[in-house]
Amino acid sequence: MREQLFEGPTELEAPVGPYVLALREVDETRVAVVGGKGAQLGALARIEGVRVPDGFCVTTDAFRRVMAEEPAVGDRLDELSRLDPDDREGIRTLSAQVRGIIEGIAMPGDLAAAITDALSRSGEDAAYAVRSSATAEDLPTASFAGQQDTYLNVMGPTAILQHISRCWASLFTERAVIYRRRNGIDHRTVHMAVVVQQMVLPQAAGILFTADPVTGNRKVATVDAGFGLGEALVSGLVNPDVFKVRDGEVVARTIAAKQRAVQALPSGGTQEVAIDPQRQQQPALTDEQAVRLVELGRRIEARFGRPQDIEWCLLDDDFRIVQSRPITTLFPVPEARSQENHVYVSVGHGQMMTDPMKPLGLSMWQLTAMVPMQEAGGRLFVDVTPRLASPTTRAGLLDALGKADPLIRDAVETVLERDDFIATLPDTGPVESPARAAAPTPIETDPALVTELIERSQMSIDALERDIRTKSGPALFDFLLEAVEEHKRVLSDPLSMQAIMAGMEATWWLNDKLGEWLGERNAADTLTLSAPGNITSEMGLALLDVADVIRPHPKVVAFLEGAEDESFLDELPKVEGGADARDAIEAYLDRYGMRCVGEIDITRPRWRERPTTLVPPILDHVRNCEPGAAERRFEEGRLKALEKEQDVLSRLRALPDGDRKADETKRMIDRLRTFIGYREYPKYGIVSRYFLYKQALLGEAERLVHTGVLAEKEDIFYLTFQELRDVVRSKQVDEQLIEQRKEAFRSYHALTPPRVLTSDGEVVTGSYRRDDVPPGALVGVPVSAGTIEGRARVVLDMAQADLEAGDILVTAFTDPSWSPLFAGIAGLVTEVGGLMTHGAVIAREYGLPAVVGVEQATRLIRDGQRIRVHGTDGYVEVLP
Repeated sequence: MREQLFEGPTELEAPVGPYVLALREVDETRVAVVGGKGAQLGALARIEGVRVPDGFCVTTDAFRRVMAEEPAVGDRLDELSRLDPDDREGIRTLSAQVRGIIEGIAMPGDLAAAITDALSRSGEDAAYAVRSSATAEDLPTASFAGQQDTYLNVMGPTAILQHISRCWASLFTERAVIYRRRNGIDHRTVHMAVVVQQMVLPQAAGILFTADPVTGNRKVATVDAGFGLGEALVSGLVNPDVFKVRDGEVVARTIAAKQRAVQALPSGGTQEVAIDPQRQQQPALTDEQAVRLVELGRRIEARFGRPQDIEWCLLDDDFRIVQSRPITTLFPVPEARSQENHVYVSVGHGQMMTDPMKPLGLSMWQLTAMVPMQEAGGRLFVDVTPRLASPTTRAGLLDALGKADPLIRDAVETVLERDDFIATLPDTGPVESPARAAAPTPIETDPALVTELIERSQMSIDALERDIRTKSGPALFDFLLEAVEEHKRVLSDPLSMQAIMAGMEATWWLNDKLGEWLGERNAADTLTLSAPGNITSEMGLALLDVADVIRPHPKVVAFLEGAEDESFLDELPKVEGGADARDAIEAYLDRYGMRCVGEIDITRPRWRERPTTLVPPILDHVRNCEPGAAERRFEEGRLKALEKEQDVLSRLRALPDGDRKADETKRMIDRLRTFIGYREYPKYGIVSRYFLYKQALLGEAERLVHTGVLAEKEDIFYLTFQELRDVVRSKQVDEQLIEQRKEAFRSYHALTPPRVLTSDGEVVTGSYRRDDVPPGALVGVPVSAGTIEGRARVVLDMAQADLEAGDILVTAFTDPSWSPLFAGIAGLVTEVGGLMTHGAVIAREYGLPAVVGVEQATRLIRDGQRIRVHGTDGYVEVLP
């Protein structure tokens, strides 16, 4: 028996299915047999009022039959699977070899006979479109649009058979191979069917998006239209006419100058033709036709349950649908609790973690959050509609959003400018001022209050650690629900909220007043340097101390440079100096091992679970820093802050009414330095508790694996808390649900999470609206004063960081776990953030010029470029 090259039933396992199926015989349940396009076309043909050109599918059984004729294909696929997705030259060479082998395989006689018999029933002399239909094409999470080949106006059985072979070969175009590798799809699991359809020779053709592909608005459809075959639009030969349709009406149109078109040739094939100059400015569709097409699209959208990208043709004022696929780039909309309009604000942008979260991570954050949150696209959102609708709370909300992220505030204000989107509730009381909205009752400037708060939190964590060890099974979940209430009680402690706000308000007061009185910009940045009690900045400096222990031992350094296995700490004492190094790293992990990048997602691996994450920053510190750097940097920052304090107080006393201004400023400086460090502690408490929750839940997962309920313990990450609780009780799990969740999670990585999203699905983007920056500069939020010029290091994964002294870190976001890198850099640029987010607070403590909220910074700034960061003025220049 021939070696099986592609996954699927072998000749001995199951009879070979039919090689040819009519489109009317298939629907979307037959993807494995006729591919995504074929299945979708079959389903379209079953929708009342939708006309699909007649045709048939050459099935995946035919593809497997042909592939089995040539074992060399399997050898090349093995080589392809070992290539890096970025090895374009290797992929180009190997994929071309695979295509050449496939096109050279002689089609078996019985297969050719089945195809020609189908052609004879449809009309041998007719013209056909021969279209690839892969089993990983037109799927809800990956459309694969344009990855395989389509041939138009093919005439005659011989040519059609030849083009079917070309379609099979196109499964291995360079772009298709790279697309599959980057989407985690095994080449052997994808098979190719081919759709053969009668050609339509239309007056006009184009694409209908049943949701606006730019804004995501589900209520606005977009029609792109041009003369002749749709190939002219798809290939970019001409700019299309564009119609925007909402509620049965064309609300916007752009008529392009369509100078060229693609038309079918009588003898087969297609050609470009010039459009008569008098027709070029004429619309390809009337408004009535555009509205009618959208109505048809809405019917198709309803059938498939999600927005569609539809290819259409207009023939004698009647539409033919030649393809429909899901629009996979749209960000999902949170499930609304009512039919009213809603505005959702991203949680991830506020928490400095915009990556997708797994279901257990989402549900645990929802469970422990202080406000209701809704999930969409693997991210969490807060519905701010009620507070926006009320004049009493709107001003306070906008002020808070502006301080957190100016782009969010601007986007929300854009929505509010649409008078009809959010209905204003009756005024029920005095308008809530920003100060009242943000500030609890003030407290005394007393360091003992901070000490008391930290002791309270630690006592609660110690009690949790003690008690959770005794719980298992259903009792564990009952206990965790009680623990969540204690978790919320600690977070909502009025004294804790007062301490946090005291530090933030002192920052705002100092910046405002010293700006007004002395012309100082962001003076609080320097006054914050080396403020005591900041657990996150202490975490970064502590890693410098670990580096000090390691630096004198070259053999330890060499060992760490090769450390890849997470058990490296067990082997470290065997190296000269390794015992001390191991003890230093272990002590660090005892204090900070519950942290990790994206730590709000309980499923993320913690440093204690993956200590190799810390090796690159440790080695960077060994290479770039001098012994005693931690203590020296802290003392330098403290002295700079003291010098700044003395400077501003001296200058204030020289002003009219100077003694009063200086006394008020001194009180605020003391308040700032007393409370600003505590701003970071509640997050430390949250992740400390999360690590204990996670260890307990993984213990349950191990028992479920041991009893055969789960395949692997990490499967629990794809269940919500309640679903996992039910599995522990019932000892049964829906394996298909877990696989679906894994696939969905993979797809969420391709989505860009919006800061603001409406219930219409519209992604509303904000703007800084500034005209005081140099041309070409990248605008953001100034969060830490100073100007620095240096080499940009674009780092998307902390574990891959390779930094040198003087480098400027450019990344998407920095939650507290990034602070170990801060001790070795000269400046910071992030895509996400605001004045009081974690990265901003630590940058100020370390005295690093920083600009955050720079949209697409990791794409617009190339790794290694020289840049200038203006931390006082809030912009970044890319230098020549």
